[in-house]
Amino acid sequence: MAQFEPVAGTDEPIKADTLVVGGGIAGMTTAIESAEVGKQVVLVEKLPSLGGRVAAMNQYFPKLCPPSCGMEINLKRMRINPFVRVLTLAEVVSVSGGPGDFEVKIKLSPRFVTEKCTACGECEKVCEIERDDDFNYGIGKTKAIYLPHQLAYPPRYVVDPQFAGDARMKKCVEACEYDAIDLNQKERTITVKTGAIVWATGWRPYDATKLDTLGFGQYPNVITNVMMERYASESGPTGGEIVRPSDGAEVKKVGFVQCAGSRDENHLPYCSAICCLASMKQATYVRERYPEAEIHLFYIDVRSPGRMEDFYIKVQKDEKFFFHRGKVAQILENPDNKNVILEAENTLTGQITQTEVDMAVLAIGMVPNTADTPPPLDTQLDEFGFIAPDTGKGVIGAGTTMQPSDVATTVQDATGAALKAINQGGGR
Repeated sequence: MAQFEPVAGTDEPIKADTLVVGGGIAGMTTAIESAEVGKQVVLVEKLPSLGGRVAAMNQYFPKLCPPSCGMEINLKRMRINPFVRVLTLAEVVSVSGGPGDFEVKIKLSPRFVTEKCTACGECEKVCEIERDDDFNYGIGKTKAIYLPHQLAYPPRYVVDPQFAGDARMKKCVEACEYDAIDLNQKERTITVKTGAIVWATGWRPYDATKLDTLGFGQYPNVITNVMMERYASESGPTGGEIVRPSDGAEVKKVGFVQCAGSRDENHLPYCSAICCLASMKQATYVRERYPEAEIHLFYIDVRSPGRMEDFYIKVQKDEKFFFHRGKVAQILENPDNKNVILEAENTLTGQITQTEVDMAVLAIGMVPNTADTPPPLDTQLDEFGFIAPDTGKGVIGAGTTMQPSDVATTVQDATGAALKAINQGGGR
């Protein structure tokens, strides 16, 4: 079976054929594919559980199924494989050496909950402290001791470190009949010796508060596409009810704003590739739940490569789905009803239009986490912060550290990264 973090007090370096940094769908795929051919793998994730952005989705292409479909299979493959060691709440501190002989220092932050945890939830019931729910992009709250999400792996609670010293946490300790909460855990550092390093740290949504004309953070009924996934998910903060943040009302008219900050020299100069299809997918969430609701999608040009063109054609036939060619320049609020007004120029007619909707969804782009936290060993990045391909230097990139991509493409790329790592690291 898969192993978790090493026992405290062990100073011996962990030896592995491949170190994978990032526990999202790309990192998990790389780890599993490597381990299933008998390679020793250490998988490092800075958050308390695996899954990354995919775990927070409602549905993904091409089958429009929930992430549990693919995630459960991957987690099962990982659980039964003795060649995978999973380190959560772990971050790479330093890397030295070269291909075939890397030495990596990794910081392990305390979870404050041990492997004795059964995820029974009794500690959460008595916890008096609340925190912002980062998994749900700030929609709602969780307790200070919480299970990261429905598919959390390891399936174990975690304490928000800013509250570990709070006297009120004593109630949680007392409520745990398994003695699984240890608020005295400390940070520690371990060493991994490995033949290859795969960097799969994923992406973050562009900061929508920087789009000062589009009303995010100013008007409650302007949300982002990642937030929309959580509103639509049955495991989300509203139980899958797609409602207006301002008053919890059902939506009857929703506007999707494409290229919100993307293809813009003042924000993200590049196209994130998946946003058009993601918005059309999210529009189907609305239409399925509210058959009379209208969808208004504002675009520069619709990009639906390959077989996804069929999906675009399908939604075009929906009589309640309206496409507006023109980039939204400004979003205003109607103070009488908290509706939002999308102001755009129709690039076909030159006409300035104003469309009032119950809620607007900003299709914000993908920013590689490597842009903020570059990989070690002078790994070459392109001008946008993605790992440059085939340089022969630094770490091996995987998934959205290389380019914006959908889940299926990310999985394919991660499988290729596993093969590269096997070839580079050899057998240890």
